[in-house]
Amino acid sequence: MNLNKTTVLVTGGHGFLGGALVRRLNDAGAILELTSTKKGHDLRDRDICRKIINEIEPQIIVHLAAVVGGIGANQNNPGKFFYDNMAMGLNMIDEAHKCPSVEKFVQVGSICAYPKFTPIPFMEENLWNGYPEETNAPYGIAKKALLVMLQGYRQQYDFNGIYLLPVNMYGPNDNFDLDSSHVIPALIRKFMDAVKHNMDEVVCWGTGEASREFLYRDDCADAIVLAIEKYDAPEPINIGTGCEIKIKDLAMLIAELCDFKGKIVWDHSKPDGQPRRCLDVSRAAERLGFKAKWDLRRGLEYTINWYKQTLFVDQENDAKIH
Repeated sequence: MNLNKTTVLVTGGHGFLGGALVRRLNDAGAILELTSTKKGHDLRDRDICRKIINEIEPQIIVHLAAVVGGIGANQNNPGKFFYDNMAMGLNMIDEAHKCPSVEKFVQVGSICAYPKFTPIPFMEENLWNGYPEETNAPYGIAKKALLVMLQGYRQQYDFNGIYLLPVNMYGPNDNFDLDSSHVIPALIRKFMDAVKHNMDEVVCWGTGEASREFLYRDDCADAIVLAIEKYDAPEPINIGTGCEIKIKDLAMLIAELCDFKGKIVWDHSKPDGQPRRCLDVSRAAERLGFKAKWDLRRGLEYTINWYKQTLFVDQENDAKIH
């Protein structure tokens, strides 16, 4: 599919991943339309979804909009995370398949859909071999249900819906709020605050023994564009780097890059979440020709520098004003 002069509707286009994807689509010559909560685009409302799709008449819909957060946010909002994500996806898919202009629907799912004890590396065939990790199961199951919906709509209505499974993402413009952020922005915020206030130690959640894989957001945007252009099959595709790191090693690396010289303390009363995460990315390589360009250290350096030059500076200016 040639994206030049193709009308693409991106839900969540003003968000963390959305910003990077919009730039890629612009470069490809796409005609972009974005949903926005500031314009009253509450995608939990079916009538609003129908109105947006019928007025824009997009050829491609990329559904990024989601209610997300780290372990703590998932623990505090299991009902909201399930309902909001399920409702938005349900409405967008059902209204999209009724619109004659829509040629493809791209659903961006979540690594949280995988079972808690998935063999390493995670292969797409293992997606249904168990229950997700308990702290984020409502979110993960809501996302996974949308894969089933797309496959059902393909079978019954010949609707071309594809499903991508990106691993944990990070990068500039991420959410650095400690009450709702994921692990990388949370650690950057903690270590930068500790340096600023000359703190001797930083407390991190869990044991540090759990592992994760991380994908720079611009790499994920590249993968989505490749999927739009090249992929039309019902099977889900993992999007990641295939590289795993323990959280304790991640914390040490971020501490080094933030120039934190103090002690890292692990709060074992807090959950680790899923024990390990690392993807088999061979399907993405074979079917999309995708390979991540950003290694973790380089991506973290860029993200931390962005944080220092933007949010960290803003915090200091706010402190001076008040």
